[in-house]
Amino acid sequence: MEEIIVFGHKSPDTDTICSSIVMADLQTKLRGKQVIPCRLGEINDETKYALNYFGAEVPKYIEKVEEGQVVILVDHNEFSQSVEGIENAKIDTVVDHHRINNFQTAEPLFYYAQPVGCTSTVLFELYTVNNIEIEPKMAGLMLSAIISDTLLLKSPTTTEKDIKAVKILAEIANVDVKTYGLDMLKAGTNLDKYTEKELLCLDAKKVEKENVKYVIAQVNTVFIPDVLKRKENIEKEINKEISEKGLSLFVFVITDIVNSNSEAIVLGERADAISKEYELNDNIAVMPGVVSRKKQILPLVEKNI
Repeated sequence: MEEIIVFGHKSPDTDTICSSIVMADLQTKLRGKQVIPCRLGEINDETKYALNYFGAEVPKYIEKVEEGQVVILVDHNEFSQSVEGIENAKIDTVVDHHRINNFQTAEPLFYYAQPVGCTSTVLFELYTVNNIEIEPKMAGLMLSAIISDTLLLKSPTTTEKDIKAVKILAEIANVDVKTYGLDMLKAGTNLDKYTEKELLCLDAKKVEKENVKYVIAQVNTVFIPDVLKRKENIEKEINKEISEKGLSLFVFVITDIVNSNSEAIVLGERADAISKEYELNDNIAVMPGVVSRKKQILPLVEKNI
């Protein structure tokens, strides 16, 4: 019997990890055979908080997949964000909430995607339409993912479906959304223990468009100046990344989860992709009201590249 594994993108965030676990649970129940959740990187403190709170195990780490390996992708579809060997894997199913980009398969597949705030919102609907009962642990993980991706429903990516899912999942998981959500988000804002290189990798998305390679990385904090005091060393690491990976642009976004604002360190020969919209002062762009990479920053960069 062939093994089926499910995983999200590299530099995993809470949605990627929780959705992998939840999708494995759902597919195991639907297929009647074990589907195994995996991860493509280390988990962050926010995700650890969620897993510990709901008693979930950390998915196993994988570096690559062999040719013909049956895989399920969650929270991504772009091969540049996926596991080594994905081009030759057998992609069985995708559940996502991002654009479709640089994605192709040799065989037909199940593809579930919606323009909602979080992959787990799509998974919530899949449980419902398949008449599968949602256990409290899985409800808590889906709830955590939605809170993370929408910043407690404050992000412009938030939809009515996300709001509805949060209400129902919180009841099943028996938690107060605001109290739990703030505690979880704050758990991920202690950035002092990370090296500058680790900061850049905590939640980074590599994108390639028309032969232009760039990275948009993002971290959450409750006080942006705490991160910017390390600006000189962060810039050194960014320049190393640009040189080693042949990048044209690196945008390091620091988001204040309390006040819903961001500042970004922007470096690279295509820094104009940001400076056309935001003034760069010593390589820093101040972005009032910006919290979403997917809906606010990525479209801006793509428009100006």
